[in-house]
Amino acid sequence: MACQEVFFTLKSEPFWSLQKLESLSVSAGAKYLRCSFPCVLFLSQPNEEKEIKTWPGKYPPRPLHSTPLHRQLDGKKVTLCHWKMKLLPWELLILLSLKECLAGSVAWHRSPAGAGVPHAESPRHGPVFTQEPSDSVLPLGAHDNQAFINCKAKGNPPPRYQWRVDGREVSPDLDPSYSLVEGNLWIRDPLATHHGGVYQCIATNAIGTVVSREAKIKFAFLQNFSRKPRNTVSVREGQAVVLLCGPPPHSGEIKYSWVFNGQPRLLQQDSRRFVSQRTGNLYVAKVEASDVGNYTCVVRNTMNNATAFSSPTPVVLRTDAVMGEYEPKIEVQFPESLHVTKGSSVTLECFALGNPVPSISWRRADGSPLAAKIQTHHSSGVLEIPYFRPEDEGLYECVAENRRGRNVAKGRLLFHNVEHLQWLQTLKDANVAIEANLQWECKASGKPSPAYRWLKNGRPLAPRERIHVEDGRLGITSVTLADSGMYQCVAENEHAAIYASAELKVVASPPDFSWSPVKKSTLVQRGGEVVLECRPRAAPKASISWRRGGGGGRGGGGELLKDTRRRAITEDGSLRITNISQSDAGRYTCVARNMFGAASSAGSLVVKEATRIVVPPLALDATVGQSVVLPCEVSSDPTLEPAFKWFLNGKPIDLGPRREHFEMIGGVSAGDLMVRNVQLKHSGKYVCVVHTAVDSVSAAADLIVRGPPGAPVDLVVSKITDTSVQLSWGSGPDNHSPVTSYTLQFRTPYSIGWQTAQTVPDCVPGQMSHASVTGLKPWVEHEFRVVAINGVGVGEPSVPSQHVRTKAAVPEVAPVNVSGGGGSGGELVILWEPIPDEQQSGEDLGYIVAFRPHGARVWAQTVLASPDASRYVYWNDSVTPLSQFEVKVGVYNAVGEGPFSPVVTVYSAEDEPSEAPSRLWASSVSSSEIEVYWEPVVPAPGNGRITGYEVLCWEEGTEMSGGERMRVPGGTPGPVGALFSGLKPSTVYLITVRACNSAGLGPPSPVCNITTKKPPPSQAPGRIEWNLTNSRIFLNWEHVKALENESEVTGYKVEYREVWQGKSRILETNKTSVELQVPSDEEEDYLIQIKVLTDGGDGGSSSPIRIPKMSSKAHTTSTLMKIGRSLNSKGNSDPKSRWICCFVLLIVSRMTY
Repeated sequence: MACQEVFFTLKSEPFWSLQKLESLSVSAGAKYLRCSFPCVLFLSQPNEEKEIKTWPGKYPPRPLHSTPLHRQLDGKKVTLCHWKMKLLPWELLILLSLKECLAGSVAWHRSPAGAGVPHAESPRHGPVFTQEPSDSVLPLGAHDNQAFINCKAKGNPPPRYQWRVDGREVSPDLDPSYSLVEGNLWIRDPLATHHGGVYQCIATNAIGTVVSREAKIKFAFLQNFSRKPRNTVSVREGQAVVLLCGPPPHSGEIKYSWVFNGQPRLLQQDSRRFVSQRTGNLYVAKVEASDVGNYTCVVRNTMNNATAFSSPTPVVLRTDAVMGEYEPKIEVQFPESLHVTKGSSVTLECFALGNPVPSISWRRADGSPLAAKIQTHHSSGVLEIPYFRPEDEGLYECVAENRRGRNVAKGRLLFHNVEHLQWLQTLKDANVAIEANLQWECKASGKPSPAYRWLKNGRPLAPRERIHVEDGRLGITSVTLADSGMYQCVAENEHAAIYASAELKVVASPPDFSWSPVKKSTLVQRGGEVVLECRPRAAPKASISWRRGGGGGRGGGGELLKDTRRRAITEDGSLRITNISQSDAGRYTCVARNMFGAASSAGSLVVKEATRIVVPPLALDATVGQSVVLPCEVSSDPTLEPAFKWFLNGKPIDLGPRREHFEMIGGVSAGDLMVRNVQLKHSGKYVCVVHTAVDSVSAAADLIVRGPPGAPVDLVVSKITDTSVQLSWGSGPDNHSPVTSYTLQFRTPYSIGWQTAQTVPDCVPGQMSHASVTGLKPWVEHEFRVVAINGVGVGEPSVPSQHVRTKAAVPEVAPVNVSGGGGSGGELVILWEPIPDEQQSGEDLGYIVAFRPHGARVWAQTVLASPDASRYVYWNDSVTPLSQFEVKVGVYNAVGEGPFSPVVTVYSAEDEPSEAPSRLWASSVSSSEIEVYWEPVVPAPGNGRITGYEVLCWEEGTEMSGGERMRVPGGTPGPVGALFSGLKPSTVYLITVRACNSAGLGPPSPVCNITTKKPPPSQAPGRIEWNLTNSRIFLNWEHVKALENESEVTGYKVEYREVWQGKSRILETNKTSVELQVPSDEEEDYLIQIKVLTDGGDGGSSSPIRIPKMSSKAHTTSTLMKIGRSLNSKGNSDPKSRWICCFVLLIVSRMTY
């Protein structure tokens, strides 16, 4: 009976269990034996041994039944098949290479026919630290009875952890104070002497082992002082004394202080008393009587804040003598040489004993001043230098002096340039084929320079026959499976060490095309070239051969291909064929072999006709705004569909639907490009690219777009005079149409926009690049630009030049509108318009005013040195009023004098009126208006010319200056009058009048008073009734009674008009009724208002009354409507009555239609 095909799978087991694999047997019921590593299985039958299959080991392991399975297959009992793995010379290396096969025992299972490939597990990898221990000082105290040292690593399978302290293994079983929490080390009730040391974490899984960096762990503690009493210190007054602290055993940073006589406050340091933070001792430079007492040393641990107090040290004063004066003795000194690292803070102590108390100062021996960042404390006994830099290096001196002498302590600070170690080049995991070579290199920076060592699986790696170690380089030749594992490069110097780790996987496998098979079908054009890739996975690298034709299989079959003139196998195993013909079409098989087996993969080569462009694009000329078509028509294999792409100057053209200029037109074999409304930017090389599944072809053509010229460049202004400049420029792009001429333009702060300049020559031809601009104004800032013109049109202007000021010149224009007159007695007032800025022609503009009496020959002149002057007043008491003068005004600037204006006649000032108006009277027109009249002043010699009058009206009881003034022209015969309005009713106003002329005001007339009338009634006519009969409207209303303080009613004013016409008709009456005659043929509504008439003016007006339009039907039906009272009538505030009234009005209005 034939044996059933079986596979097998290995589960996790240590390396020493490999002998179990030498001979395996399984019942036929276990149909599949699954292998997760490269292996070769052999069928063992009587008298023969046959190789069955080579598996590349791509299936991951899964739990299997270890018990044989007996089944009936097709109703028959299946005979057992005996399988074994043949032990080849390299077999052990294969097993060691793959962790899945090296990890454990064999399990078997049945996998039904047609079952799928098991799901993939996450990739296995060695441990990698994500958290490592670091140097720490851990506080100990009453509340700190535990400590954690962190360590965490990732890996698959998950790593297990071990710890070492000072090189020995930490065993929680032997020392219960230690526990492992995941990878972290937990220390319960730590003791500084027992648990302090150098710790290192070790992470291990089936792949290998890595070790963490070493961490120095200290525990901060402070023990108590001895309770033994301290000896009494006897000292003379004026003598120095040093009280020793003698701190108890401790670890971690501590601070010293002293307490005097048990006071709650710490002893304050000053120039006489100093506490050294190096020794803890108390130094008293000169003892005084007040220093007698008990001194206690206080030590505080800054890490755990523990504090210890010493026994008191009594200090007593000896009375046998008094200490005399002596020179300073420096008792507290800093080291003679001290290395300081970059960025750290250094503190120097210096204190001297002496009588008198010495003063302390600091200096640098080279004389350079102390840096501003340096600070002194405790009366200069402490010098602190923060953020130490190279420039802080040098010899420092502490000077102690008093009047008995001085003493100096010296110490040199040396800059210790220490740079922390950091990786410049680290390690990466490596997958290396068996028998290949490995090269790893790691580089680190730091000062001092680091040394390197290598670890494999946590143990030192020594050079051997195949292993070469040189500084940070590791080389392994002809790697074997035994070289697999975790490697670490350690860079270290005297200050620190850093670790880099990587995993080495040694791979051994037969060729496998499952990841990268030969392409199933490759299309290529006739006459072209093709490369068929063959890239199987294999370790070591497989040898490649190609076959053509045949049915495939591991041997490939068909014709074995060799290199020819058109065909060659490249170094990477690819097959290159050139100058393809139809005879090259067919099936090609790549065969790969190495020491572990062989595999093949096949694909077909399909030859197609080449694509050709039969109608290529042609070179074209176009003018801006036109539309052009660039053709592109192809001939291609009928089974292929060409795709067209266009490029402009190397960039793809977007042919999307929103493109406004480009559109692809044509059928399947044509990809013509239409360019609409062509612009200058569309000039350039157009390339039509046609792609098919097998080839690409292209054709190019140039499109020249002609347009207006570009802007001229490099505009330069030179040869500047008062009225001209020379411009030179460089030509801009002509946009494929030669420049025919240039236009030169300028602008000034006084011009509106750019102006065309006068030039020499008058027309600047396109061949010229310079021209002169003339006709400019002197001493004015100008900007210039140039515009080019060609046959297509006018181009863009150049960038404007910088502001250029023309040179100064003599003024060319004289002041205009010279006039004058007026003023006070004896004055000659001369007026003119100042010269505008753009016509001043230079700096320091001024005016020359010349005048002379009429008929005189000599001109009197005066100079006004202000460009803004517009008025000159000449005074002489001998000048008679209205004397005739000839006047002219000239102009000058810093360059010279300009022209004078034409001569004009100007009269001197006249006298003020000397007579007041007479017969002033006034009348009240209404409650808000009054009229004033007076007799004009009669012209007479010496009375002055009268040009008008000023009337002043003010309310009685107020200041005259706050009244209303009104100017009235004179010169008319008969009484003169004025009307004041907007006045208060029933108010007394005072009025006076003065004659005036250009010289001023004359004397005032006598004051006249007038009282405005009472105001009109505030009540409007009410209770209005109306009738509409044919063409007559009858109105009737209630008489309005004026109040005591209101004007009496004299009548009523009825104002009526059509709704849509603005012109009103007015009827006045002294009755309370009126009849209005309106045209009978009009069909517009009427609006009517009634006002009160009084002497005090018009009173209040009734609300508008709307009378509906009349029609011809109204003649036959007389509609008598009495709409009782208007809505605004007095006493009618009932809302109900108003609604009734509105309702009646609505009915009446409808009845008129």
